[in-house]
Amino acid sequence: MPIQATEKIWHNGKWINWDDAKLHVLSHVVSYGSAVFEGIRCYETKQGSAIFRLREHMQRLINSAKIYRMELPFSVDQFASTACELVRLNKLNSCYVKPIVLRGYGEVGVNPLNSPIDIYMACWSWGASAPGRASLQTPCPPCPRPRRIT
Repeated sequence: MPIQATEKIWHNGKWINWDDAKLHVLSHVVSYGSAVFEGIRCYETKQGSAIFRLREHMQRLINSAKIYRMELPFSVDQFASTACELVRLNKLNSCYVKPIVLRGYGEVGVNPLNSPIDIYMACWSWGASAPGRASLQTPCPPCPRPRRIT
């Protein structure tokens, strides 16, 4: 299924237009795969949009980045708030949220430590099926402690 573009993507603490999110072909991540990410479903509920296990996903993103020696300047709460604002700004009720931490354009070579860390968070409409799953035949049970977006 092709990705349906939205209006905004979050990049290193700033909102940018979808079409302005670009990487240089010689970024460290392109040659060496130096990135971590999460894939998070946001469901439409009777009470509004709810991002499934948002804090847990953001904590795992931070933990994964730490393993890759990428210290992040944002907390779990900041990432969670950003995800909610991202869904709201893009006017989506149900979507897929994808935060990505990567080593960007900097030094040439295997050692990633002198390449800058870039953080992106995007979301887009995904419909009824999540990645790697068949289409949902029945609604999912309510998730515990979902993060409501107002």
